[in-house]
Amino acid sequence: MKNRFKNISLYFFIIVLTGAAPLFAIETAPRISDREIIEALIEIKIEQKALKELMNERFEQVDKRFEQVDKRFEQMFNLILSLFGSLMVLIIAVLGYSIWDRRTVTKKVSKRVDEIEEDLDIKDINGSKLIRLIKALKNLSKDDHRLAEVLRNFNLL
Repeated sequence: MKNRFKNISLYFFIIVLTGAAPLFAIETAPRISDREIIEALIEIKIEQKALKELMNERFEQVDKRFEQVDKRFEQMFNLILSLFGSLMVLIIAVLGYSIWDRRTVTKKVSKRVDEIEEDLDIKDINGSKLIRLIKALKNLSKDDHRLAEVLRNFNLL
């Protein structure tokens, strides 16, 4: 039993010594007066005010930069819009020119075809002048053998 009491007291002594060791590491701080605390708070407030002013200045610079970037984007958008508009005007102009040119050429060709139809008298009930001329030459070739030979050479007989 004595042995047991020694063991328990030894364990207790070791626990007390190891548990109290961190207590020896604490230093006692010197007393700070209320005046020193107030002075430190005033310094902190002054520094905080300076930081706030610096942050506001930086934010204003960033805002100005964003405004510059926005203005630049607006300029680029206007440039792209004007280039797109110019391209559309150019496309419409080319289409208009091609339609106008087509009509001009078609009018000339139509006028020339009408003149040829009038010259050949295509709308005549007996046939055009060309058909009537070939019929006349065929009738004449019955009497003239040289003419008949020429018409055969050109596959008109």
